[in-house]
Amino acid sequence: MMSQTDKWFLALGAANAGAAVALGAFGAHALKDRLSPKMMSIYHTGNQYHLYHALGLMLVGVVALQVPESGLTQWSGWLMLTGTALFSGSLYLLAMTGKGWLGAVTPVGGLSLISAWILLAAGVLQV
Repeated sequence: MMSQTDKWFLALGAANAGAAVALGAFGAHALKDRLSPKMMSIYHTGNQYHLYHALGLMLVGVVALQVPESGLTQWSGWLMLTGTALFSGSLYLLAMTGKGWLGAVTPVGGLSLISAWILLAAGVLQV
């Protein structure tokens, strides 16, 4: 039986995957003539990591089904969600606005994503 948390991670991962595809299409069609090649590259990086971690969040949901007692797995999911918002979100905004200070947010998101993957591995090994 699925817990509410498992459902949330699966649903949020799927919603994030859909958002990543939509934002990728937006970038490819609406932004390609408006952004410099450097800013398009930044946008593309944010989009790639967004989609990868949407799939990762769904993986967390599937793993949480198998090891429901693992608090580490749940922490992994919340960090992955937060990290995606900070990492990809800051890159999307940086590319579209050119505000350089947003680049300072990106590493915080990256650390959250790295931590999420480490906690997922630890959660799996815990049982």
